[in-house]
Amino acid sequence: MGGDRDTSAVGGGQLTGCRVLVTRAPHQAAGLAGPLEALGAEVVIAPVIDTIEPRDWAPADAAIAELASYGWVVFTSTNAVERFLGRMREIGFPLSALDLIRVAAVGPSTAERLSEFGVQVHLVPSDYRAEGLVDEFARAGAGPGWRVLIPRAERAREILPESLRATGAHVDVVPVYRTVPAVPDPDVVALLRAGDIDVVTFTSPSTVRHFLAWLEAAGLDPSAVMTRVAAASIGAVTSAALEARGYEVSIETESSTAAGLVEAIAARCSPGS
Repeated sequence: MGGDRDTSAVGGGQLTGCRVLVTRAPHQAAGLAGPLEALGAEVVIAPVIDTIEPRDWAPADAAIAELASYGWVVFTSTNAVERFLGRMREIGFPLSALDLIRVAAVGPSTAERLSEFGVQVHLVPSDYRAEGLVDEFARAGAGPGWRVLIPRAERAREILPESLRATGAHVDVVPVYRTVPAVPDPDVVALLRAGDIDVVTFTSPSTVRHFLAWLEAAGLDPSAVMTRVAAASIGAVTSAALEARGYEVSIETESSTAAGLVEAIAARCSPGS
């Protein structure tokens, strides 16, 4: 895999000689980068997304002011956790206001981030996707009389709010951040141009969208780059986003977790695989 480079490494490892591009921000990349490096991979961290404030905080502020009226608050990303709880503090609402509300998280990473803020999590689906949350809420009897708040990205999949509304539940979706393409790192661009990246990780449909925009902003042909790398997807939803753009998914985890993605990359890229 990759270009002509020395793949020998002191100590060796299951992924020695494999260079993996992790497209998450440095503070979010540890769950992938650390385990990959422990297996001998060379990890290049190049966030393709910048997270910025929403165009208007008014809907979120109004929801925070009426927080006690909701039965559930649902978080579908760690960014949503950080931005919403950060906004609560900024406008003077204690996080303890969430103590009287049931809180759902889409997966263990989001639940862990909530716990780090001291927020109790009442529901994490076994299927770490919006579809998993839909199923869990259906089993819990979601319907008329339910009030659900979903702080999230300005642009996101609609399956969760639409499915809950279909049951008769009242759902408020409030944007607490926007995602925009990051500025390309010239060193990473050079590696991609030379074919010296073996695997690129994708952890959401937005990383797919922004990575392709990032390549175009760097003057690279996305189709040419994607034929030279193995696309590693964190799950079916992200894979569908890649396939919708016409790209093959070489590596996919069924668990929709960073640990599962590391295992899938190791299985695909280890010598002899």
